[in-house]
Amino acid sequence: MSDPNNPNISQRSTPQWGLYQRELFWGPNEGKHPPFNTHPDKLRETAKERLSQTGWHYASCNAGLSWTHYANRQAFYRHQIVPRMLVDTSRRDTATTIFGHRVAAPIGFAPIGINRIYHATGELSPAKVAGELNIPYCLSSAGSYSIEDVARANGDGGSPRFYQLYWSPDDAVTLSMLRRAADNGYSACVLTADTWQLGWRHDDAAHGNYAFYHDHGAGDLGLQDPEFLNRLREAKLDPADPQDRFRVGAEWIDKHIWHGRSFAWDRVPWLADRWRRVSGGKPFCVKGIQSVADARRAVEAGVDGIVVSNHAGRQVDGAIASLDALEKIAEAVGDKIYIMYDSGIRGGADVFKALALGAKFVFVGRLWVYALGSGGEEGVRHVMKGLLADFDILMNVAGYPSLEDINRDALDSMPKGAYFPSTLEMA
Repeated sequence: MSDPNNPNISQRSTPQWGLYQRELFWGPNEGKHPPFNTHPDKLRETAKERLSQTGWHYASCNAGLSWTHYANRQAFYRHQIVPRMLVDTSRRDTATTIFGHRVAAPIGFAPIGINRIYHATGELSPAKVAGELNIPYCLSSAGSYSIEDVARANGDGGSPRFYQLYWSPDDAVTLSMLRRAADNGYSACVLTADTWQLGWRHDDAAHGNYAFYHDHGAGDLGLQDPEFLNRLREAKLDPADPQDRFRVGAEWIDKHIWHGRSFAWDRVPWLADRWRRVSGGKPFCVKGIQSVADARRAVEAGVDGIVVSNHAGRQVDGAIASLDALEKIAEAVGDKIYIMYDSGIRGGADVFKALALGAKFVFVGRLWVYALGSGGEEGVRHVMKGLLADFDILMNVAGYPSLEDINRDALDSMPKGAYFPSTLEMA
């Protein structure tokens, strides 16, 4: 199916990801089999079978009736790839640059919190795999493991790691998290602007499914923060006392992560400046942008990059598809700011379409979370290598040897319309 010595291997700067398909095809001859099927619908079912009820609900829940989640997926269907024949793809390469870092593909790990509820290794597994594959990993400040432990798992092999910030109203705690991230090699700060509190999620509410209030507690990310520990002492709470455990978790999540307070654009330059001071001038980004007006405000505020994202449909129900927002935002400010994309990515074709519509880089979320819950580190490695293979093979068979070839002309797009989901079990 593919010559393992084909000429593209020696003419690219990254592994030929497509050879992972050959490895899987050959595997049964040596008694090797993958941990699960990477088809998003089948992976979703595997995760549902293997995760605890609390893990499953938190991974799969969307805001309200899931209309934004459905809109994300339907938007990808509206845009269809135009294959090009008899194109020389022998020099095909997936490598790109993000904030000065050369990475193996325009694909990275989106920030997702409380990974211990999916697997005991939590954030350590995706961070390690990202380092192995030389693609970016973004740690959520709602994470289970500490900033320091995740950095060690990610390694020093050259792949960048970013720190996603939920902005605490306590400046001392905010600045402490930023210092810890900078001191441990996180090369960009990504402020999430769409989650001052969680959106209404029916299944989580029905089961009281809020890990920070229960056995998970504050997690190591909070419990290893010196300023948060000061706040616990002031509140006369002892993280080592089982009687205080739930209150300690609530103190972290309610006051510093999903606190229900809000900030406005006028304070963003202050936060960006503080990050740049402690990090030596590293990039500051804002995640959650869905309108042209907000994208322009980000440019005016001196932000280095934006992530066009609706939090995968988990915050505002009935909102616009993130992919539809991307197209307008890229047209308006694509030459003024680095644009990244997040929400609804399930395969190589989705990555291609987001790039064609103006994103320079794409983050993946639920795919790797379902894989973590289904197979731990091995599962994460399998699904991400599969996604990279899918994208690499697509570039080959569709006739797009370079990322620069993937532009608006590569898509044939239907007009926007009311495309209702054919099933409520959409991955």
